[in-house]
Amino acid sequence: MTIAAARTTLLSHDERLDRLAEVAVRVGLQLRAGQELVITAPVDALPLVRRITAQAYKAGASLVTTLFSDDESTLSRFRFAPDESFDKASNWLYEGMASAFRDGAARLAVVGEDPSLLSGQDAQKVARANRARSTAYKPALELIVNFAINWSIVSYATPAWAHAMFPDDPPEVALARLWDAIFAASRVDGADPVAEWAEHNAALDKRTAYLNGKRYAALHFRGPGTDLTVGLADDHWWEGGASTAKNGIVCNANIPTEEVFTTPHRLRVDGVVRSTKPLSYQGTLIQDIAVRFEGGAIVESRARTGADVLAKVLATDEGARRLGEVALVPHSSPISKSGILFYNTLFDENAASHIALGQAYTKCIRDGDKLTPPELAEKGANASLIHIDWMIGSGEIDVDGIAADGTREAVMRGGEWA
Repeated sequence: MTIAAARTTLLSHDERLDRLAEVAVRVGLQLRAGQELVITAPVDALPLVRRITAQAYKAGASLVTTLFSDDESTLSRFRFAPDESFDKASNWLYEGMASAFRDGAARLAVVGEDPSLLSGQDAQKVARANRARSTAYKPALELIVNFAINWSIVSYATPAWAHAMFPDDPPEVALARLWDAIFAASRVDGADPVAEWAEHNAALDKRTAYLNGKRYAALHFRGPGTDLTVGLADDHWWEGGASTAKNGIVCNANIPTEEVFTTPHRLRVDGVVRSTKPLSYQGTLIQDIAVRFEGGAIVESRARTGADVLAKVLATDEGARRLGEVALVPHSSPISKSGILFYNTLFDENAASHIALGQAYTKCIRDGDKLTPPELAEKGANASLIHIDWMIGSGEIDVDGIAADGTREAVMRGGEWA
């Protein structure tokens, strides 16, 4: 038995939940005394939410507010709501969230949705509901993606998610396996999780410093079904691990995280690419995505499952067909080495290099917080109502960095840093 395994066996489930809550507040958010905290979570996650709330108040939070969601209630809408319902969203709620963020509140999302919740529902209704929500959520989303505030995402294992991952296991076994995977990826099983996160963040910071020193003009991805050139935005900046929000607080937006990422140029993406892992989007599983880019935009797309939902996502707005992020993740990352497919972007994106359709992270443009939207667009940053990551990396993918003079050098070979 390894030391890590021995430590895991010495910790009860409740102790590991306590550690995850501590990591969420002290690493993910680094919540400050006097800050408000807004949490969103599935109702199944109540045990973790209670622990996070306690940790937040111990850190000096002035107020913690949690908004819960419920899968069965969501399905009831699609089964029984009138047709016009699907063009509505809770604008008052999202306006309130945006107001809280503008006033300095931190944001924490606890996720654990059923990857296939809406797979059997009318794709047109799903698309309309998603568009209405995205439109209403945009003012809050812009504050999040531009890191105006400290924010983070953590996960909670739910029975439906566990069944999707381990369909042949008894429910209690599947749930236990998912919890083990979440705890391991979130680095809560070691002797000192907070210290381990500090060490991990330092390693990611070293990688971003290397890439920022290179100043590549583009990245070229090659592999089965993929021959894609991703031009990088002018004055782009690589980020990874802990980041400093505009409010001065250093936070880890994703728990877990293994990626380094930057902003592509919205007009300089060309070629073909296929997904290497399924994408679970708003309750629909989209598998085997294959698209072709010309002049930065997707001009052809297909998928083995969820193709109708993918097509409607791409029609959300003009920016939905363009890239807002490109990220590099080694194939040997802990999540990849686990061999587990999570059907959850938070985890699967940290097992493989990936791209994201839609809104760019303007913090990945040097001095992006000081630029107007037209100035950001001039640099190449994309704008959209959506931001959707999907995985294109594997052990068969090579990546070259292309300098401004056209010279190339190896960045990744066989999915590993070169």
